[in-house]
Amino acid sequence: MMKMLGQVREMQAKIQEAQESLGSITAEGEAGGGMVKAVANGKKQVLELYVDEDIINKDDKEMMQDLIIAAVNKALHEVEDKSREYLQQSTEGLMPNIPGFNPDDLKL
Repeated sequence: MMKMLGQVREMQAKIQEAQESLGSITAEGEAGGGMVKAVANGKKQVLELYVDEDIINKDDKEMMQDLIIAAVNKALHEVEDKSREYLQQSTEGLMPNIPGFNPDDLKL
């Protein structure tokens, strides 16, 4: 029982350390053939947003909004995949030893 408790503590420390590092993981999403680009980090924060001036048109505001949303969503989806992979690699070897623990239950 003490060995398992030690493994749980070690796993918690590794997960916490990995989660704190998520801010350094970034991913880019783009839409409109690269006319809109968004960069997000592993903490699901949008860091950068680029909008090509050729699509800035007050008469077609809806299209620009749709492209921005699409680019941001792609960046967030990509960074979520990268973050999950990073967390799994960071805690590799710990999780299989803990009965009842499912790594897919990790919240990003």
